[in-house]
Amino acid sequence: MLISVTYRSVLAPVAVLSLLALSACGTRWSSPETLFGVIQPYHIDVVQGNVVTQEVMAQIQPGLGRSQVREILGSPLLADPFHADRWDYVFTIHRQGVPDQQRRVTVFFKGDAVERFDADTLPSEHEFVASIDKPTELKKPPANLTEAEVAALPVPPKTDEVRKAPQGAVREYPPLETGR
Repeated sequence: MLISVTYRSVLAPVAVLSLLALSACGTRWSSPETLFGVIQPYHIDVVQGNVVTQEVMAQIQPGLGRSQVREILGSPLLADPFHADRWDYVFTIHRQGVPDQQRRVTVFFKGDAVERFDADTLPSEHEFVASIDKPTELKKPPANLTEAEVAALPVPPKTDEVRKAPQGAVREYPPLETGR
């Protein structure tokens, strides 16, 4: 009987601790982008595909040949052998501190010429550059400095010496032509 009491007294705390540990598995202590809500790991920039802007798509017109389209848009990201008359251009960018972007352009051919194309809403080149630019915080210097603050600024020492000798190793070369 003593053994059963000891067994029950040990089993109850173990069961309670197990339930608490399992219930903690469902809670989030931090967001998935941070470690313990304090440290944010570095994520590399991932850019895939061809950047297609409004200015570039304005050059694509029905009747252009495949080689001309390849010159303007580049090689398609997806050229399906089962749909030889369709080229898909996909652009994705994942950059830390900037919202993810994804755009698609599909060019349909009839024979060797462009028949039509289908595209997502494309940004202009200026809008594209602005959308991938990371915001930077610039520290503005104080407008007015006191005399003490100006005096405390580091100033490189002035030298009155004018350097007359060339810097670097001194080399002497033999004459190119010898007087024979």
